[in-house]
Amino acid sequence: MLGQLLAAAALAAGSPTAKDDTLYLGADLSYVNEMEDCGAVYRNRGKPVDPFALLKAKGGNIVRVRIWNAPDWTRYSNYDDVLKTIRRAHAAGLKVLLDFHYSDDWADGEKQRAPAAWAKLDTDAQVKAVYDYTREILGKLAAQGLMPEMVQVGNETNPELMGGVIGEAIHWERNARLFNAGIKAVRDAGKATGTKPKVMLHIAQPENVMPWFDQATVAGVLDYDLIGISYYRKWSKLGIDGLGKVIAEAKARYKADVIVVETAYPFTNDGADQAPNLLGPDTLIPGYPATPDGQRRYLVDLTQQVVTSGGIGVVYWEPAWVSTQCKTRWGTGSNWENAAWFDLQKHEALPAFDFLRHAYRRPTK
Repeated sequence: MLGQLLAAAALAAGSPTAKDDTLYLGADLSYVNEMEDCGAVYRNRGKPVDPFALLKAKGGNIVRVRIWNAPDWTRYSNYDDVLKTIRRAHAAGLKVLLDFHYSDDWADGEKQRAPAAWAKLDTDAQVKAVYDYTREILGKLAAQGLMPEMVQVGNETNPELMGGVIGEAIHWERNARLFNAGIKAVRDAGKATGTKPKVMLHIAQPENVMPWFDQATVAGVLDYDLIGISYYRKWSKLGIDGLGKVIAEAKARYKADVIVVETAYPFTNDGADQAPNLLGPDTLIPGYPATPDGQRRYLVDLTQQVVTSGGIGVVYWEPAWVSTQCKTRWGTGSNWENAAWFDLQKHEALPAFDFLRHAYRRPTK
């Protein structure tokens, strides 16, 4: 049964001629607008620089951006903010991966919270809401000439979409209906606008990828192009080589391209503010010290492993979330400034950017 469904998934994902040979290297820049409003000035060789233009100039080709439905606790990562981010990315010549959280707040590998407007709806109504909302957002972006090239249907959806928490059993009949509604909305929006955004499904930590996609396949979630993986060694049981094995196995089993769509590594264990660093010494890997060069080498070696294993990209999470005087729900400043791509003092660009232009060895065909 599983073999038949996997064959169907291969057909749904497209023919081999549709495969993409591009190596996608870039970053999630969802925080840039907020950081600049908070007074952050990014610099390269001492001169102020636009982070989107800098990413492109350093060799990057893709920006990821998150969208929340109706966040009432921030004025960022809503439609208007996302519109601004995508406009900046496309103006810089970068492709865009739009990340639907289907939540008013952070949805991640620990929990998936339904938007307040949908929380009390029954499954039929939630399925319709997912379709209508996804189609509406993509239609509005397309009308501005800003259709994203890739679309995530959910963010780190290890638990059940819109309501699950880690450790709870997934009700796959409901889960599959919600995913398929989002996927169909992306396909329909593409057809209606003459575009072909690729569909990505995204799971946190590589050890969770095969079990989740096996269950999704049995439940009938088949029509996707890309598998996105979050990889943070702090929260994963697998080393970089283990990540590579999962990438190779997932690509072979599901006939989909694979991208590490979130990763990060500290360039220092120090901080620029009182907000605690989420990536402290416990995230370090032997051989990769918390130094600017250690961060760069981690990215180069990780990306080479991804490429060697048949993956098609690496997207870094939040390299522009630097420290400012703005307050968050976790404190003043940033919880990520020691893992950004800009230094603590003057927000000067770090060697991490160099991984974007590294000459990676492609596997022979």
